[in-house]
Formats: sequence, structure tokens, C-alpha cells
Amino acid sequence: MLVIDDVAPDWRRMRIHECSPVERGTSVRLRNECAAYVGTQLFPGIRPGCIRDGFRCEDLQQQTFGEGSFDLVITQDVMEHVFEPRLAYREIWRTLVPGGMHIHTTPIKKIAESVRRAARGDDGSVRHLLPAVYHASPIDRAGALVTFDWGHDLPRLIAELVPF
Repeated sequence: MLVIDDVAPDWRRMRIHECSPVERGTSVRLRNECAAYVGTQLFPGIRPGCIRDGFRCEDLQQQTFGEGSFDLVITQDVMEHVFEPRLAYREIWRTLVPGGMHIHTTPIKKIAESVRRAARGDDGSVRHLLPAVYHASPIDRAGALVTFDWGHDLPRLIAELVPF
């Protein structure tokens, strides 16, 4: 919340999209204090745009939101689980108003270059390129598969994709 308060002190009046919120901390405060807050989860088998358990089902890589829908998009510890981050960053950019912000956290490994851990096959199956690693997930007890180990090159990679 310190970063959000610092860079977006009027966040309570903003249209905010938070991908994969949890039931604690920043997510709860945003949901309770921002009237235009939308929390989303990617629920397998649920049509994007539908509501389940109080969350809108959205695939960060192919969102159903219109262009310029949000002033602020927040992804906390999400981007290491996305199969096609280039699509996700472009979609986040598309859904932001001009001058909008994306605040995101993701683990950065002590490596110079990012490494893909898993990919999707042509048939949609998961192809493990390295041994599978899972992080806790707010919607799946099995956890969320880590698809990338992000390295120190992540800011450059993002800058090559979208003009944040």
C-alpha cells in the first residue's frame, strides 16, 4: 500500500483492476475502500467476463475489458505464472487510460537473463522445460505453476513490449 499511496494518492477515486487478489492486506483494503475496484481471477472452465465467488473471470493475456477501462492495474506476484507475458503486458497497456499505471511485483532471481520454465504446446498442454515449481494460489490448492524465473533483464523486456 505504501507504493500505491505514494504514486496514486487518489486511488480511492480511480478505476482499479487487480489481477489475482488475495484475502488479506492490500487486496482487502482496495476492495473495501475503492468503489470502482474490480478483482479478477482466472477460473478454468469459466467463461471470461463471468462472475464467480465475487471475482470476475479474466485471462490477463486476453481480457474482455474495453480499451482504457482502468486508471490503475495491479498484479502482485502474478507475472511469473503467465505463459505469454508479452500478451499480458500488452493487454494491461491496452486496458489502461492514457497516463494510467501498472503496479506490479514479481520475484526476481539473481540471474542476468530471465528463463522460461514452462510453455504451452500447440494442443494447449503444459510443456515443462525445467522441473515444475508451484507457488501458493488463492483459488487452487495445488498452487500456481511458475512459468518464468525473472532475471535482472525484466525491466528491459517490459520496455521492449510496451511504453510504460
